[in-house]
Amino acid sequence: MTALPKSGHVVCFGEMLARLSPEAGTPLARARSLALAIGGAEANVAIALASLGQPAAMLSTVPDNPLGLRALAALGEAGVDQRFVRRAAGRMGLYLFEPPSGPIGGRVTYDRAGSAFAMAQLEDFDFAGALDGARLLHLSGITPALGLNGVALAKKAVVAARAAGVPICFDGNYRASLWDAWDCDPQAILTELVEAATILIGNHRDISLLLGKSFSGDGPDRRREAAEAAFARFPDLAAIASTARHIESSTTHGLAARVDLRESHWQTDEVRIAPVVDRIGTGDAFAAGVLLRWLEDGSAQEMAKTGLSLAVMKHGIPGDTIAVTRDELDSFLPAGADVSR
Repeated sequence: MTALPKSGHVVCFGEMLARLSPEAGTPLARARSLALAIGGAEANVAIALASLGQPAAMLSTVPDNPLGLRALAALGEAGVDQRFVRRAAGRMGLYLFEPPSGPIGGRVTYDRAGSAFAMAQLEDFDFAGALDGARLLHLSGITPALGLNGVALAKKAVVAARAAGVPICFDGNYRASLWDAWDCDPQAILTELVEAATILIGNHRDISLLLGKSFSGDGPDRRREAAEAAFARFPDLAAIASTARHIESSTTHGLAARVDLRESHWQTDEVRIAPVVDRIGTGDAFAAGVLLRWLEDGSAQEMAKTGLSLAVMKHGIPGDTIAVTRDELDSFLPAGADVSR
């Protein structure tokens, strides 16, 4: 029998983006047409959770124009609560994604400076209203990477969640190109945010950045060493979830998942994924799977396995988001499946 979610919603706070992509194999500089998709790390998690039956609300700002309406439609199609998405003057944050093709890897070009979300002020967001009755706040390192205003927004969300007694999930989602665009100290900023988190979505490299110490991801013992160091540094942290990716080619990847709790841990076997249709959003799918089981008081094994299943599924779906039912998730075989008739 499929488990039913407990009462209470997950609040996902962050910027929604429009993605424009040429056909695979066509460089952006020569493209004559672009396909539109809606995404954004936190919105991807909200859409995945809502589709799986876990109530989710998006807290964001979108422009009051047709692109903003398309973003709202994407949330509505999945059943995400849109009451706390503000419409304002300004532009939609964009990113352009050139899909990988054969031996050529993919490439992302951001065009999000001065977006309606990036220009929003603290008082523009109803943090208290969105968090009322919530079971979790989910946000990521992308918001503070946008600049000083993004840092202030992320800190305000964390302060509001703690005041409301709502646990926090923080996904590192480190984007070097965003951090490098302004004069900042990512380690100090991210450390302050992770200090408030109950769940961290991040691997040994994220922990290395936070602690200013190098950790190897070479084998389960090394990954456990990094997790234990993070638990020692961040006393409120209860769970760390991560993936390990092995890239054979642009269209053939191997993926394994791991969840570390303070007293236990679980690491899955690696699943070979071929062909990779679209890698974008797979980390957000993983996060959604982990959170789904965490909200159901699942074990480290259940969180890792469900996160991996959802991430593997997303590799076969174009666009940023995944929207599948609980029955589809529960019946999915990560190692591959035949046609269902």
